[in-house]
Amino acid sequence: VQLQESGPGLVNPSQTVSLTCTVSGGSITTNYYYWSWMRQPLGKRLEWMGAIAWSGSTDYNPSLKSRTSISMDTSKNQFTLQLSSVTPEDTAVYYCARAATVVPGPDDVWGPGTQVTVSS
Repeated sequence: VQLQESGPGLVNPSQTVSLTCTVSGGSITTNYYYWSWMRQPLGKRLEWMGAIAWSGSTDYNPSLKSRTSISMDTSKNQFTLQLSSVTPEDTAVYYCARAATVVPGPDDVWGPGTQVTVSS
């Protein structure tokens, strides 16, 4: 299976950013897999943002829960992250991943990442 992130590279503060992860080589509804979003600001630690399960249930990082929504489109084999009210502190490389656990590890399947910059 392969994952590929896509979305706007530049977003204005206070807007909502939407990122899509397109999955190939496997179905997002395959039992017992979780599809996650992670991010890493430059020079900082990787942060788990949330995940959606094969069943459609979701889990979120409590620190981001009020601004984060993850959904899936089974017809397109994609899942999407929406992050609202963005600020420059949300500037980071965003990754999607597939794992058998809610929080993916380094040995799971990851996309290459996409840069999101929040700036006016």
